[in-house]
Amino acid sequence: MSDSHDFDLIVIGAGSGGVRLARMSAQRGARVAVVESRHLGGTCVNIGCVPKKLFVYGAHVREELEDAAGYGWNIPTDDVSFDWPTLVANKNAEIDRLNGIYGRLLENAGVEIINGTASLQGPNTVAVGDKTYSAKHITVATGSWPVVPDIPGKECLLTSNDMFYLPQLPRHAVIWGGGYIAVEFAGILAGLGVETTLLYRGDLFLRGFDGDVRRFTETEMRKKGVDLRFGVTINSVESRDDHYQVNLSNGDTLETGLVMAATGRRALVDGLGLTDLGVELTASGHVKVDDHFQTAVPSVYALGDVIGTPQLTPVALAQAMVLSRRLFGDGQGDMDYSAIPTAVFCQPNIGTVGLTEEEAREAGHQVSVFRSEFRPMKYTLSGREERCLMKLVVDKETDKVLGAHMVGPDAGEITQGLAVAIKAGATKAQFDSTIGIHPTSAEEFVTMREPVA
Repeated sequence: MSDSHDFDLIVIGAGSGGVRLARMSAQRGARVAVVESRHLGGTCVNIGCVPKKLFVYGAHVREELEDAAGYGWNIPTDDVSFDWPTLVANKNAEIDRLNGIYGRLLENAGVEIINGTASLQGPNTVAVGDKTYSAKHITVATGSWPVVPDIPGKECLLTSNDMFYLPQLPRHAVIWGGGYIAVEFAGILAGLGVETTLLYRGDLFLRGFDGDVRRFTETEMRKKGVDLRFGVTINSVESRDDHYQVNLSNGDTLETGLVMAATGRRALVDGLGLTDLGVELTASGHVKVDDHFQTAVPSVYALGDVIGTPQLTPVALAQAMVLSRRLFGDGQGDMDYSAIPTAVFCQPNIGTVGLTEEEAREAGHQVSVFRSEFRPMKYTLSGREERCLMKLVVDKETDKVLGAHMVGPDAGEITQGLAVAIKAGATKAQFDSTIGIHPTSAEEFVTMREPVA
């Protein structure tokens, strides 16, 4: 590697993608530094995927206790209590542990960790505080940040960042938004005993997901007591002595102890000096890159949420592997965004991979749809009325399975396995010839024989 710069690579942002790029590049012999102004691990580890999933586990315990009676366990649920500060403290301890692991991974790979806020002073120069560093390559991996709508009373609104550190739970909460973050937090709060109202301006939440999945999830969330209100938005929020008054677009008002805005995220590029340097941004404010993550400034690259690709940790990790190989490996490799599996950890969970029915038809496929809805075996003794949905979208001409979708317990776990099959181009005949594991919910994916459309 050249010695004309302090480093071969400076990565700005120590989130999932930034850490992976720094580690892999250092292991290939590059001299690497990573700059981070907050905590190692970025949004996912600290205020995103990991703590959210821990909260989801916590919120589901109440249902497990209720279901126990059907299996002969005498647990007096009237005497069961929940302590929010304990959950938060235990979550914080786990996040601290993960921060330490990230730090050791970087240090063991030989990466220099620079704490502070970075800005680009030139195509090969990064300033952090009163120090400047030079690098042959610079990669921006600063992620995204919640958007707070500019309404009267916006200072009263919390975002997902704040939800992980609430000092106490309110009696009632309002969630504003219709994406997966809104849906997940509505489930978490409701599961922990908070009266929860979700507001969304559209006619149905989870835009972009399969229509059957959206409608089925609506039904199941209503069963769990979440007050879903569509076709309405918030005009303003007023702070009262011990609560907030939420003024809605339809003239209604709500009295609540918490208002969370889950109304989108934007690329976190503030203060980086990108446009002054000549780095272009897209109309949505994301860093514009080519297929190899290079910006309009040849020495500057970007990856992860900041470039507007699917905002998923595994996507950022895969991008980092590709970029490291291109910069310090054999110079080959491309990113494949097809058939990316994802999960929504609402209650019940959603798992999905491949095309939705709507996407498949819009793309010109003649499709067969296989769909099954049933009550999972676990709930037959407990008496819980929660149901499960499974769906396959199949191309009639090729018999190829274009998409698999599920709403129900362990949907994320099941969909991960299906993603391998769909990525490999499996056909419906191959699904049908696969022996199921009995008794499981997952076996339904290989036993659906009659199309419903």
